[in-house]
Amino acid sequence: MFFDELALSDEVLDALWDMHFDECTLVQEKTIPIILEGHDVISCAQTGTGKTAAYILPLLTNLAFDDHDPNKLNAIIMAPTRELAQQIDQQMEGFGYYVPFSSVAIYGGKDNGAWGTQVTGLQQGADIIIATPGRLLSQMNIYDIDFSGVIYFILDEADRMLDMGFYDDIMTIVRKLPKERQTIMFSATMPENIRRMAKAIMRDPKEVQIAVSRPPESIKQMHLFVDENKKVEAVLSLLNSYDPSLRKKIIIFGGKKQRVKDLARTLRTLHIDARAMHSDLEQNERDQVMLDFKNGKVGVLVATDVVSRGIDVTDVPLVINYDVPRAPEDYVHRIGRTARAENSGEAMTLVSPDDMHYWKRIERFLQSPLTNNPSPKAYESATRSGKGCSGGSRHSSRNRGAHPHKSKGPNRGARHSGSKPRSANN
Repeated sequence: MFFDELALSDEVLDALWDMHFDECTLVQEKTIPIILEGHDVISCAQTGTGKTAAYILPLLTNLAFDDHDPNKLNAIIMAPTRELAQQIDQQMEGFGYYVPFSSVAIYGGKDNGAWGTQVTGLQQGADIIIATPGRLLSQMNIYDIDFSGVIYFILDEADRMLDMGFYDDIMTIVRKLPKERQTIMFSATMPENIRRMAKAIMRDPKEVQIAVSRPPESIKQMHLFVDENKKVEAVLSLLNSYDPSLRKKIIIFGGKKQRVKDLARTLRTLHIDARAMHSDLEQNERDQVMLDFKNGKVGVLVATDVVSRGIDVTDVPLVINYDVPRAPEDYVHRIGRTARAENSGEAMTLVSPDDMHYWKRIERFLQSPLTNNPSPKAYESATRSGKGCSGGSRHSSRNRGAHPHKSKGPNRGARHSGSKPRSANN
C-alpha cells in the first residue's frame, strides 16, 4: 500500500513526497487507519519496521482536523531513552515540515540551555512533547504543567520502559491526563505486564500484531562456537575478513558495562578504531560517540544494550554479539541494528560453552536452529578447536501501506508514478 492511499493530510503527504517515502511498511498499513479513526491501539512490532512513522503520521493528520486547544499541550509521546526521544524528535521535524504544530523533546542531560527550552515548551503549550518518563516527572515535580489539553498519549517501546522500571512514573503521569484521550502503545513484545498496563490506561484498544519478534530475512544470521578466551581472536578474525575501507559502522554488543569498556580498550591496543558506548558515559559523551559513529569517524562501536533499540543508523553492515544475550527478544533487537532501510546485513554471535543454554533458548524462539551454511574460512583460524561457524537463512518483508475527515485529491497516485517506492522504516 502507498501512503497516498491512506487518508493522511496533504501537508503530511507533501513531507513524505519530499523525503521520497512512497510505500507503507506493514505496521504502518495496519496501524495508521485505526489511529486515524480515533481508536486506542496496542501494536506489537519489532524495531526497524517503521513504527515511529506509524504513529507520527496519523498524529499530525488528526491534529490538523480534530478540535483541540492550540494554546495548550495536545500530545505526549513517551520514550524509554534519551537517544530514542532525540530520534523521534528528528523524525517529527521531517514529517511535520509543512504542518503548523510545535514540538519539544524532554530528556535528561547536563545542558542547561536544553532544560530552559524544555521548560518553555511545557509552560507555553507546545503542541507535542516527546519525553522520557523520568525527565518529564522531574519537570512536573518542579513546575505546574497544564495537561488539560492532552488528547493523544503515545508510548513507544513500552516493554523497554517497563523493563527499565518506569511503570510507576508512567502511571503518575497518566493520572494527570484527561480521561478522554486517545492512547496508543507500541511494544516489541507483549508480556503480561504490558497487557496489565494496557488494561489500566486504555479503553477497548484495537490490537495489531506484526511478525512478533522475528528477525527480517535481510539479516544473515551466523554463530560461532568458541571458547571464552578465544572471543577476542574471533572478533579480530571477523573484522579482518572485511576490506579495511568497508570496516565502518560495525556494532559489537557486550553483556555488561565493564565487558564493553575492556573490549573497546583491547581492540584499540590492537589498532582497531573502537569506542565504548554505555550508561556510565555523560550525555554529551554519548551524543558525541553516536555522532562520530553515524558520520563514520568511529569504525567499531562496542556497546551495551543501550544501543539495541531506538538508534537509527541505516548502514550498519555487521553486528557481533560478543556475549550471547540472555533474552531471545534482546537478540532480535541487537541484530536489528543491521539490515535497516531495505539494506541487507550480517549478524554473528559468539557462543561459548557457558552460553549454550541461552543460545538454545534463542534457537527455540526463532523456531529454527541456525546451522545452514558452512564455516567461512575467515573465521576458522579463531576456532582452533575445530567447532566452526554456522550461518542461517535470511529473513525480510516490505509492505505497502484514508483520513476519515477528508477525501484525497484526484492526482495523489501521480506521486509514486514512475519512481521506485521507498518505505519510511523509522
